[in-house]
Amino acid sequence: MDLKKLDGKIALVTGGSRGAGRGIAVELGKAGAVVYVSGRSLRGSTTRDFPGSIDETVDEITNNGGKACACRCDHTRDEDTQALIERIRREQGHLDILVNNVWGFHDLEVDLQPKTFWEYPLQMWEAMFQGGVRAQIATNHYAIPLMLESDSGLIVHSTFQDQDKYLGTFYYDLAKNSINRSVFGLAHDLRDTKITVVAVSPGWMRTELVLRNFGTDEEHWQEVEALKRTESPYYIGRAVSALAGDGKVRHKNGQLLQVGDLAREYGFTDIDGRLIPPFLL
Repeated sequence: MDLKKLDGKIALVTGGSRGAGRGIAVELGKAGAVVYVSGRSLRGSTTRDFPGSIDETVDEITNNGGKACACRCDHTRDEDTQALIERIRREQGHLDILVNNVWGFHDLEVDLQPKTFWEYPLQMWEAMFQGGVRAQIATNHYAIPLMLESDSGLIVHSTFQDQDKYLGTFYYDLAKNSINRSVFGLAHDLRDTKITVVAVSPGWMRTELVLRNFGTDEEHWQEVEALKRTESPYYIGRAVSALAGDGKVRHKNGQLLQVGDLAREYGFTDIDGRLIPPFLL
């Protein structure tokens, strides 16, 4: 296995303070990519005092021998996103891997127990569509012209999907399916280029917030029966790293991919050595 298969590649991972974004950024860094990690949470000043920041993600990458830059960016502000892409253009001249992981839902303090649509506040729309779907589309808007200059690269949208099943709540289901459909449309528009776009769906991730909600940590999660089916955020990170290193990834253009299926295809496991199958609701 080529541990530095992404040497010379430049990556941007949005929403990289914690969760999937952090796991993806770290695994891309381990594989040799220079990783720009964007988000709003800085060391000592994080969104709603959540654990994790872009600075800590960069620390983890550099502690593993990689190279990374922490980039404070509010992706709901187009000028922030545009400035970030221009910084990458100025400093690197190209962008090879774009991971759209920014997700604004956690800005809201909302009871996540399943409810009917009309019981949720309308602010759910802004959180999931302005802070999620549109923020990802805006990043593509500014980044794709840079990628087209090299006519190569990989765009990944983190998402969630389970064989067309309803995803539990109205706004979440609508937002995730909007992301999935945007990948389909982007693949159509990029069909005559050498840029590949895919959506990648993890299972139930053992993120910092999940661990906190269950009153445990990464060292003790196996003691919690409810977490036995979970996977670490590094599992999706290894999936994205494998895709980025696949010279034939173009064949997957426009597809929605499950991390468990990619683990079988590329032969990687989670950090505890398990090959975890695709998550089913």
